[in-house]
Amino acid sequence: MELASYSDYAVRLVNTEQPARGIDTLTSLDAVRELFGPASQSSRRLTDGDLTRLRSVRGRLRSVFEAAAEGDETRTVDLLNALLMEFPVSPQISGHEYRDEDGRPKWHMHIADHAANAGATYTATASMGLAVHLTEYGVDRLGICQATPCRNAYLDTSTNRSRRYCSDRCATRANVAAYRARKRLESGRPEEPADRADERSGRTAEAAHDSSATGER
Repeated sequence: MELASYSDYAVRLVNTEQPARGIDTLTSLDAVRELFGPASQSSRRLTDGDLTRLRSVRGRLRSVFEAAAEGDETRTVDLLNALLMEFPVSPQISGHEYRDEDGRPKWHMHIADHAANAGATYTATASMGLAVHLTEYGVDRLGICQATPCRNAYLDTSTNRSRRYCSDRCATRANVAAYRARKRLESGRPEEPADRADERSGRTAEAAHDSSATGER
């Protein structure tokens, strides 16, 4: 596994909470196990303390994405460096799972699990993955969804660095809301309350998604 791919650990952790909606799914050890994934050895060491640790780290990682979304590169790097110093990693060369055509191992860098607890292992992995992703692809590849009230974190992998939303659903919702706002402005009608507009846009986005799925079938 390439180190940059570990950046998804950070995204998954941050998105267990949606502050604007009052949603928090990181409330049990089972939820933490889902973060680690079924193949993780570290999750076998989980304790209640790891749940507390990861909930604390989650806010710090969100701050990294928010600083990047605001274009503050120095703050983004400073926040991430603070996590890297507090949760250092132990890299090692690994050849597991991957083989070339001659059956020889495809050597690659892997993050070893030598941290004091499972929560620290997850944090170190997420922070290192995010750091590698940032240095390889740029700070502007870290973003916060601009569809109100989502605010999920995402990694921009588009070819032209144009991503603004965490998902197609959020992009559709935002586009529908913007279209309706333009129509209201043209007709001189009063602006629709944000919560009502978001609810209507959400229904439209879901309807469009369902219609598309039906057509595909």
